Amino acid sequence: MDSTSISTRALLALAIPSAASAILNNAYRIVDLYAVQWLGVAAQAALGSSTFILIALYAVFLLISAGAGPLIARATGAGDLLKREQILGNALTGAVAVGALTSGILYLGGDAIAAIVGLEGDAAAMMGVYLEALAVGGIPLAIAPLVDACFFAMGNATLPLILQVLFTLTNAALNWLLIYYLGMGISGAAFASVISRALTTGVGLWLLWGKIRWGRATLWPTETLTRIARVGLPIALNVIAYAFVYWALLAVAISPLGPEVNAALGVGFSALEGVSWPIFHGFELAVASMVGRQLGAGRPDLADRAITLAIPWILGAGFVAAVIFYFAAEPMCDLFTEDPAVLQAAILYAQVLAFSQVFVAIEALGEGVLAGAGDTRAVFWWSVPMNVLRVPLGWLLAFPLGMGAAGVWWAINLTTYGKALGKASAVIRGRWRALRLE
Repeated sequence: MDSTSISTRALLALAIPSAASAILNNAYRIVDLYAVQWLGVAAQAALGSSTFILIALYAVFLLISAGAGPLIARATGAGDLLKREQILGNALTGAVAVGALTSGILYLGGDAIAAIVGLEGDAAAMMGVYLEALAVGGIPLAIAPLVDACFFAMGNATLPLILQVLFTLTNAALNWLLIYYLGMGISGAAFASVISRALTTGVGLWLLWGKIRWGRATLWPTETLTRIARVGLPIALNVIAYAFVYWALLAVAISPLGPEVNAALGVGFSALEGVSWPIFHGFELAVASMVGRQLGAGRPDLADRAITLAIPWILGAGFVAAVIFYFAAEPMCDLFTEDPAVLQAAILYAQVLAFSQVFVAIEALGEGVLAGAGDTRAVFWWSVPMNVLRVPLGWLLAFPLGMGAAGVWWAINLTTYGKALGKASAVIRGRWRALRLE
């Protein structure tokens, strides 16, 4: 796609495959959650609570992929292929190092992490087993978001989608084989994800092979890797803080309400928001790619046009998600649990979160503009304080004010409103247009 191409067609050509890719990227959690329901409530609680461990893991990987994305987009827009090669090579080296480090942490700390989020008994033991098995695939798990970010930044959303289709189909087949046929239990869900991700990451690297001259000149760490990490760090810290906030919420507000609420969070967050958020994220990625390439080409006016084109589409998606969350909560949640208490708790989650879906869409659009321009610090400062506020606010609403689980979910809504309005204001102020990343 021409880096100067700004139209509704160009936007949708990026956004639709990006959204589909993001849905499939989250699908392994949905597939895992569906597959383990016959292992019991403890397995569902373990997997539901591990969602936020996986988000923290992904956040660490964003240190490289989120930093490389806007740099690659600008180099692509400027037509500087040599600089793009250097960024790609250094980013790959960084991803391998980060993946190796996180593998060690997961393998050694699985049981400790389960205790930190407040799980006990069988649920805690199952989470420890799941995380230790997942540790085997740290390096391909770290490289995967980088591969996607490279293609997105260059304006190619189709190849990541193909890779995610391959990953999802392989993961679904392996889940049943490993969990039940081979009797591996919850560890089978982790190994299914690891094997599938290793396969698709290898294919993605092979497809990138022709876009970079692999060797010491590109792979050896230079100041380029430092620049990648500097741009990616605020995004990584933002997502890590988001995950830690949910760990804290689990410990002080959600786990004390019982395993049914833990399991409901897993159903609502992974199965429902695991579909709605990726749609918003697809437009976020499309706008980020277009904004980054247009700024690299010296055309901030076309970056503004990309934003204008995206607004009605992403707001429309937010409204549709809100309607579905509220009115279709029961049949959707019923697919993922056979326990009546878990079902009722999941329905409550979905119907409360319906009231924030339009604001989640606004937040995604604002973050896409800021991240695409490389203004990742603005993303950090408008996200982290509001996310941290969820912990005391959730506890206050749940216990002293007697709202129970609904209080925790309303704390999430209220802070989402703040994040959305803050990021929108940062976009309107427009400082991102003149930001330099060198």
